[in-house]
Amino acid sequence: MDASGCTRLLLIEDEKKLASSLQRGLEAEGFEVEVANDGSSGLWKAREEEFGVIISDIMLPGVNGFKICSFLRQEGNRTPILMLTAKDGDLDEAEALDTGADDYLSKPFSFVVLVARIRALLRRGAAERPAVLEVGDLSLDRSAHRMWRGSTEVELTPREFSLMDLLMSRPGQALAKRDILDQVWDDDFDRDPNIVEVYVGYLRRKVDEPFGRQAIQTVRGIGYRLEAHGG
Repeated sequence: MDASGCTRLLLIEDEKKLASSLQRGLEAEGFEVEVANDGSSGLWKAREEEFGVIISDIMLPGVNGFKICSFLRQEGNRTPILMLTAKDGDLDEAEALDTGADDYLSKPFSFVVLVARIRALLRRGAAERPAVLEVGDLSLDRSAHRMWRGSTEVELTPREFSLMDLLMSRPGQALAKRDILDQVWDDDFDRDPNIVEVYVGYLRRKVDEPFGRQAIQTVRGIGYRLEAHGG
Protein backbone atom coordinates (compact mmCIF):
# COMPACT_ATOMS: atom_id res chain seq x y z
CA MET A 1 0.00 0.00 0.00
CA ASP A 2 1.41 3.39 -0.93
CA ALA A 3 1.33 6.54 1.14
CA SER A 4 -2.14 7.44 -0.11
CA GLY A 5 -3.47 3.97 0.73
CA CYS A 6 -4.07 3.10 -2.92
CA THR A 7 -3.68 -0.59 -3.76
CA ARG A 8 -5.46 -0.25 -7.10
CA LEU A 9 -3.40 -1.49 -10.03
CA LEU A 10 -3.84 -0.78 -13.72
CA LEU A 11 -2.72 -3.69 -15.92
CA ILE A 12 -2.32 -2.84 -19.62
CA GLU A 13 -1.78 -6.13 -21.47
CA ASP A 14 -3.15 -7.22 -24.85
CA GLU A 15 -2.57 -10.95 -24.30
CA LYS A 16 -5.98 -11.63 -22.77
CA LYS A 17 -5.13 -15.01 -21.23
CA LEU A 18 -2.05 -13.56 -19.55
CA ALA A 19 -3.98 -10.48 -18.43
CA SER A 20 -6.75 -12.64 -16.94
CA SER A 21 -4.24 -14.89 -15.18
CA LEU A 22 -2.32 -11.94 -13.73
CA GLN A 23 -5.54 -10.25 -12.64
CA ARG A 24 -6.69 -13.34 -10.73
CA GLY A 25 -3.29 -13.80 -9.12
CA LEU A 26 -2.93 -10.14 -8.10
CA GLU A 27 -6.45 -10.01 -6.72
CA ALA A 28 -5.63 -13.11 -4.66
CA GLU A 29 -2.73 -11.06 -3.26
CA GLY A 30 -5.18 -8.40 -2.09
CA PHE A 31 -4.92 -5.89 -4.94
CA GLU A 32 -7.78 -4.32 -6.86
CA VAL A 33 -6.93 -4.71 -10.54
CA GLU A 34 -8.29 -2.80 -13.52
CA VAL A 35 -7.40 -4.32 -16.92
CA ALA A 36 -7.04 -2.66 -20.31
CA ASN A 37 -6.34 -4.80 -23.39
CA ASP A 38 -5.00 -2.06 -25.64
CA GLY A 39 -2.84 1.01 -25.26
CA SER A 40 -5.50 3.61 -26.05
CA SER A 41 -7.94 2.43 -23.38
CA GLY A 42 -5.05 1.92 -20.95
CA LEU A 43 -3.87 5.49 -21.43
CA TRP A 44 -7.44 6.75 -20.96
CA LYS A 45 -7.86 4.81 -17.70
CA ALA A 46 -4.48 6.05 -16.43
CA ARG A 47 -5.55 9.63 -17.08
CA GLU A 48 -9.05 9.33 -15.65
CA GLU A 49 -8.51 7.21 -12.53
CA GLU A 50 -6.05 6.98 -9.64
CA PHE A 51 -3.82 3.92 -9.30
CA GLY A 52 -1.03 2.90 -6.97
CA VAL A 53 1.00 1.29 -9.77
CA ILE A 54 0.57 0.98 -13.55
CA ILE A 55 1.83 -2.29 -15.12
CA SER A 56 2.13 -1.99 -18.89
CA ASP A 57 3.34 -4.21 -21.70
CA ILE A 58 5.45 -2.47 -24.34
CA MET A 59 3.99 -3.96 -27.52
CA LEU A 60 0.34 -2.88 -27.47
CA PRO A 61 -2.26 -2.11 -30.14
CA GLY A 62 -3.22 1.55 -30.38
CA VAL A 63 -0.56 3.21 -28.24
CA ASN A 64 2.57 1.34 -27.19
CA GLY A 65 3.89 1.20 -23.65
CA PHE A 66 6.72 3.65 -24.32
CA LYS A 67 4.26 6.30 -25.53
CA ILE A 68 1.88 5.67 -22.62
CA CYS A 69 4.72 6.26 -20.18
CA SER A 70 6.01 9.31 -22.06
CA PHE A 71 2.55 10.92 -22.35
CA LEU A 72 1.79 10.43 -18.65
CA ARG A 73 5.12 11.87 -17.54
CA GLN A 74 4.74 14.88 -19.85
CA GLU A 75 1.31 15.53 -18.33
CA GLY A 76 2.68 15.44 -14.79
CA ASN A 77 1.34 11.99 -13.83
CA ARG A 78 3.88 10.49 -11.38
CA THR A 79 2.20 7.13 -10.73
CA PRO A 80 4.90 4.41 -10.57
CA ILE A 81 5.07 2.44 -13.83
CA LEU A 82 6.35 -1.13 -14.18
CA MET A 83 7.05 -2.01 -17.80
CA LEU A 84 6.76 -5.58 -19.13
CA THR A 85 9.21 -6.28 -21.96
CA ALA A 86 8.91 -9.24 -24.32
CA LYS A 87 12.55 -9.09 -25.36
CA ASP A 88 15.81 -9.53 -23.49
CA GLY A 89 17.42 -6.60 -25.28
CA ASP A 90 19.04 -3.88 -23.22
CA LEU A 91 17.63 -1.26 -25.59
CA ASP A 92 14.01 -2.02 -24.58
CA GLU A 93 14.92 -1.77 -20.91
CA ALA A 94 16.89 1.42 -21.45
CA GLU A 95 14.08 3.05 -23.45
CA ALA A 96 11.55 2.05 -20.79
CA LEU A 97 13.58 3.85 -18.14
CA ASP A 98 14.34 6.81 -20.41
CA THR A 99 10.63 7.42 -21.03
CA GLY A 100 9.97 7.55 -17.30
CA ALA A 101 9.26 3.96 -16.21
CA ASP A 102 10.27 3.13 -12.63
CA ASP A 103 11.01 -0.57 -13.17
CA TYR A 104 10.77 -3.33 -15.77
CA LEU A 105 10.43 -7.11 -16.03
CA SER A 106 11.31 -9.27 -19.03
CA LYS A 107 8.82 -11.95 -20.12
CA PRO A 108 8.57 -14.69 -19.06
CA PHE A 109 8.80 -13.58 -15.44
CA SER A 110 8.13 -15.08 -12.04
CA PHE A 111 4.78 -14.05 -10.55
CA VAL A 112 6.44 -13.91 -7.13
CA VAL A 113 9.00 -11.43 -8.48
CA LEU A 114 6.23 -9.36 -10.10
CA VAL A 115 4.38 -9.06 -6.79
CA ALA A 116 7.61 -8.15 -4.99
CA ARG A 117 8.36 -5.41 -7.54
CA ILE A 118 4.82 -4.03 -7.25
CA ARG A 119 5.01 -3.93 -3.46
CA ALA A 120 8.39 -2.17 -3.66
CA LEU A 121 6.92 0.50 -5.94
CA LEU A 122 3.93 0.95 -3.64
CA ARG A 123 6.23 1.43 -0.66
CA ARG A 124 8.17 4.00 -2.62
CA GLY A 125 4.96 5.67 -3.75
CA ALA A 126 4.66 8.15 -6.56
CA ALA A 127 7.81 10.09 -7.19
CA GLU A 128 8.00 13.35 -5.31
CA ARG A 129 6.24 16.00 -7.31
CA PRO A 130 8.60 18.59 -8.77
CA ALA A 131 8.71 22.11 -7.36
CA VAL A 132 7.59 23.34 -10.79
CA LEU A 133 4.52 21.74 -12.35
CA GLU A 134 4.20 21.88 -16.13
CA VAL A 135 1.04 21.03 -18.07
CA GLY A 136 1.03 22.05 -21.72
CA ASP A 137 2.26 25.66 -21.77
CA LEU A 138 1.18 26.20 -18.17
CA SER A 139 3.87 26.22 -15.49
CA LEU A 140 3.43 26.66 -11.76
CA ASP A 141 6.30 27.25 -9.32
CA ARG A 142 5.24 26.16 -5.85
CA SER A 143 8.23 27.61 -4.01
CA ALA A 144 8.00 31.03 -5.66
CA HIS A 145 4.17 30.94 -5.69
CA ARG A 146 4.12 32.09 -9.32
CA MET A 147 2.42 30.82 -12.46
CA TRP A 148 2.81 31.38 -16.20
CA ARG A 149 0.91 30.71 -19.41
CA GLY A 150 3.78 30.42 -21.86
CA SER A 151 6.02 33.41 -21.15
CA THR A 152 3.20 35.48 -19.62
CA GLU A 153 2.95 35.50 -15.83
CA VAL A 154 -0.57 35.09 -14.44
CA GLU A 155 -1.29 36.75 -11.09
CA LEU A 156 -3.28 34.51 -8.75
CA THR A 157 -4.63 34.92 -5.24
CA PRO A 158 -3.49 32.32 -2.68
CA ARG A 159 -6.79 30.40 -3.01
CA GLU A 160 -6.69 30.51 -6.81
CA PHE A 161 -3.08 29.30 -6.69
CA SER A 162 -4.03 26.33 -4.46
CA LEU A 163 -6.86 25.38 -6.79
CA MET A 164 -4.62 25.64 -9.86
CA ASP A 165 -1.95 23.58 -8.09
CA LEU A 166 -4.50 20.80 -7.51
CA LEU A 167 -5.75 20.84 -11.11
CA MET A 168 -2.21 20.84 -12.52
CA SER A 169 -1.12 18.01 -10.25
CA ARG A 170 -3.82 15.77 -11.80
CA PRO A 171 -4.04 16.78 -15.47
CA GLY A 172 -6.74 15.02 -17.45
CA GLN A 173 -8.43 13.67 -14.33
CA ALA A 174 -12.01 14.56 -13.44
CA LEU A 175 -12.05 16.04 -9.94
CA ALA A 176 -15.33 16.15 -8.02
CA LYS A 177 -16.36 19.47 -6.48
CA ARG A 178 -16.46 17.87 -3.04
CA ASP A 179 -12.91 16.53 -3.42
CA ILE A 180 -11.68 19.95 -4.56
CA LEU A 181 -13.40 21.54 -1.59
CA ASP A 182 -11.76 19.06 0.80
CA GLN A 183 -8.27 19.74 -0.52
CA VAL A 184 -8.32 23.48 -1.20
CA TRP A 185 -10.53 24.90 1.56
CA ASP A 186 -10.02 24.69 5.31
CA ASP A 187 -12.19 22.39 7.44
CA ASP A 188 -13.78 25.32 9.23
CA PHE A 189 -14.94 26.90 5.97
CA ASP A 190 -18.68 27.00 5.26
CA ARG A 191 -18.52 23.99 2.94
CA ASP A 192 -20.74 25.05 0.07
CA PRO A 193 -19.58 23.30 -3.15
CA ASN A 194 -20.77 26.31 -5.15
CA ILE A 195 -17.67 28.21 -4.02
CA VAL A 196 -15.64 25.85 -6.22
CA GLU A 197 -17.63 26.96 -9.26
CA VAL A 198 -17.00 30.59 -8.36
CA TYR A 199 -13.23 30.11 -8.14
CA VAL A 200 -13.10 28.04 -11.31
CA GLY A 201 -14.72 31.05 -12.99
CA TYR A 202 -12.01 33.30 -11.56
CA LEU A 203 -9.30 31.00 -12.91
CA ARG A 204 -10.86 30.75 -16.36
CA ARG A 205 -10.90 34.54 -16.64
CA LYS A 206 -7.20 34.65 -15.80
CA VAL A 207 -5.73 31.44 -17.19
CA ASP A 208 -7.86 30.62 -20.24
CA GLU A 209 -9.92 33.47 -21.67
CA PRO A 210 -7.10 36.02 -22.27
CA PHE A 211 -5.21 33.33 -24.21
CA GLY A 212 -8.14 31.90 -26.17
CA ARG A 213 -7.96 28.59 -24.31
CA GLN A 214 -10.43 26.22 -22.63
CA ALA A 215 -8.05 24.14 -20.53
CA ILE A 216 -10.24 24.16 -17.41
CA GLN A 217 -13.19 22.04 -18.48
CA THR A 218 -16.48 21.19 -16.81
CA VAL A 219 -17.24 17.49 -16.41
CA ARG A 220 -21.03 17.23 -16.20
CA GLY A 221 -22.31 15.72 -13.01
CA ILE A 222 -18.83 15.47 -11.52
CA GLY A 223 -16.74 18.62 -11.40
CA TYR A 224 -13.74 19.85 -13.40
CA ARG A 225 -10.58 18.74 -15.13
CA LEU A 226 -7.54 20.43 -16.65
CA GLU A 227 -6.66 19.48 -20.23
CA ALA A 228 -3.06 20.08 -21.25
CA HIS A 229 -3.96 21.44 -24.68
CA GLY A 230 -7.46 22.82 -24.20
CA GLY A 231 -8.08 24.81 -27.35
